[in-house]
Amino acid sequence: MADPISQRKADHLDLCSQADVGFRHKATLLEQVELLHNALPELAVEQVDLSTMLLGKTLRAPIVIAAMTGGIERAARINHELASVAEQRGYGFGLGSQRPMLERGPHESYLVRDTAPSCLLLGNLSGVQASKLPTQTVAELGSVVGADAMCIHLNPAMELVQASGDRDFQGVLGTLVRLHAELPMAVVAKETGCGLGWPTAIRLAQAGIRHVDVSGAGGTSWVAVEGARAEPAKQRLAALLRDWGIPTAASVAYAARTEPRFATVIATGGIRSGLDIARALALGAHAVGIARPMLQALFSGGRKALLQLCAELEAELRAVMVLVGARTIGELARAPRVLGAELDGWLRAQPSAAGAR
Repeated sequence: MADPISQRKADHLDLCSQADVGFRHKATLLEQVELLHNALPELAVEQVDLSTMLLGKTLRAPIVIAAMTGGIERAARINHELASVAEQRGYGFGLGSQRPMLERGPHESYLVRDTAPSCLLLGNLSGVQASKLPTQTVAELGSVVGADAMCIHLNPAMELVQASGDRDFQGVLGTLVRLHAELPMAVVAKETGCGLGWPTAIRLAQAGIRHVDVSGAGGTSWVAVEGARAEPAKQRLAALLRDWGIPTAASVAYAARTEPRFATVIATGGIRSGLDIARALALGAHAVGIARPMLQALFSGGRKALLQLCAELEAELRAVMVLVGARTIGELARAPRVLGAELDGWLRAQPSAAGAR
C-alpha cells in the first residue's frame, strides 16, 4: 500500500488531469482587463520580442510551467518531459512540493537538471514545513535539485480540507524573512490557488520579501482537489470553500501596486491563452505560471500536444502585442487598458490599518 504522501501525489495527478476541479462561480477576472486596440501599430509580428528577465535568468517567453508534482514514480516521467519542453522553449519550470525528499531523500522526479540544464528552475516547499526546518536543510533541498530559486508555498485553505493537513500556520512570515536573509538563492512567496490580497502583499513587501507568485483564484481549486479525496466529514467544508480566494487579476494588481515594489510578480491561476498572458503582464506581472493546461496537454497528446500548446500561446501573445503596438514585454506593461466594474471593485478594497497587520 502506498504511503499517505505518495497516495496524495498520485490522487492529485489523476484529479488535475481528468476531474472537474476548477472554480465553479469565480473567474480570474482577467476578462475584465480590456487592452486598447491600436489600428496603427507600425509593427511586424516578427519584430515582437517576448523575452524577459525573471529571477536572474532570461526567458525567451514570459512563461513558467508551474509546479504540479513530484515524489512518485509517475511524476518522474511527467516532470522530465515538462522540464525538457521548458528547456526547449526557453521557459521556467517549477517543481512540485519537495516534502517527500525530507522523508525519503532525493527522488528522480525532482532531478531534472540533466533534462533542463539551463532553464530557470524553481524548488518548492510549504511555509509550514519550512518553519520547522533549519535554513541549511531548505538550502540543501534547493541545492540538490539545482534550483535557481525556492518557492515557499502558502496553502492554508487546501490544508484545512485535508484530513491530515496542517492546522497551525503561525510563524510562516518570519520563516520567509529568515530564508530570504539566509538562503543562497532567491525566495518566492507562492500561494496555491487562493491568491494574495492587499494585506498579505503589504506584509510580505514590508517584511522585505522581493518575489511573489500570486497563484490566484479562477483556475484549479486545490480545495476542490482535496475535497474530491476528502473523508465525508471534510466534504462539506470543501464544498463551502471551493470558490474561496482572490481572483488572479486582482492579486496581480495588488502585488504590482504594493510599496516597496516587488522585484518579481508571477501570475499563476487560470492562465489559458496568450490574451490572458497579455492581460496579466499589462496589470503588472513579470511572467505567468501555467500548470493544469500543460499537464492536460501532455496527458492527452504527449510531447507533441504540449509543444503545440506552447506555440499557440506564444502566437496569441504576439498577436495581442501587435494589436496594442507593443514591441517588447516592457512596452506591453505600459499599454493602455480599461478595467471592468467587478475588477475595479476588488481594487477599491484597500486594507485598513488593522487588516494589514
